[in-house]
Amino acid sequence: MSSAPRRPSKTPALKSLGDLKQVARELAEQREREAAERAAAAARERQRQSEKNLFARAIGDTRPLRKSQLSVPLAPEPPAPIAVQHQRDEQRVLHESLSDEFDVGTLLDADDAMSFRRPGIGTDVTRKLRAGDWTIQRELDLHGLRTEEAREALSLFIRTAHKQGLRCVRVVHGKGLGSPGRQPVLKTKAQRWLIQKNEVLAFVQAKPAEGGAGALVVLLAPGR
Repeated sequence: MSSAPRRPSKTPALKSLGDLKQVARELAEQREREAAERAAAAARERQRQSEKNLFARAIGDTRPLRKSQLSVPLAPEPPAPIAVQHQRDEQRVLHESLSDEFDVGTLLDADDAMSFRRPGIGTDVTRKLRAGDWTIQRELDLHGLRTEEAREALSLFIRTAHKQGLRCVRVVHGKGLGSPGRQPVLKTKAQRWLIQKNEVLAFVQAKPAEGGAGALVVLLAPGR
């Protein structure tokens, strides 16, 4: 015959005055711990409030921003810097004063082709230019341009070609057959202007197949 299941035993009853005192001490200690924890929590809260008040006193009175003040427009992207000096230099080049009164007679070689070579440049240079030993790398046609337009176009053309490292170019000025009196006005002016350009080392009249008396083959100094 099976026995009935055991019931859990109850907490032993206090048997003496000593047990009662022990329980009382434990309860008192527990109350002290709880009181200490509450005191610590209260101290932390007071510290937090004190710091909050200190910050508020430091920044002074505050007001919420109005809605219109909340959206601060960002400054637009600043425009790219303008190379003012570069523009001035280019403008000066376009309008530089190439004199029409420059006396080319003392600087041109005394031959039928009226060639030019800067002092220090040997006659072999102009000879090779006439022979076509230099490859023509670029050409400027001044046909149909007025004097001022031709002056500026030639000045810019020579300066740009020199900066790009080109050495040999052709300038077509025409033979002047359509000019009043059939005088080659632009041809003479082009020679004067080229002689005044420091980038020009020499020039000769082009070969018949390359323009003849209506064009010049120009040798430029090496680009910097």
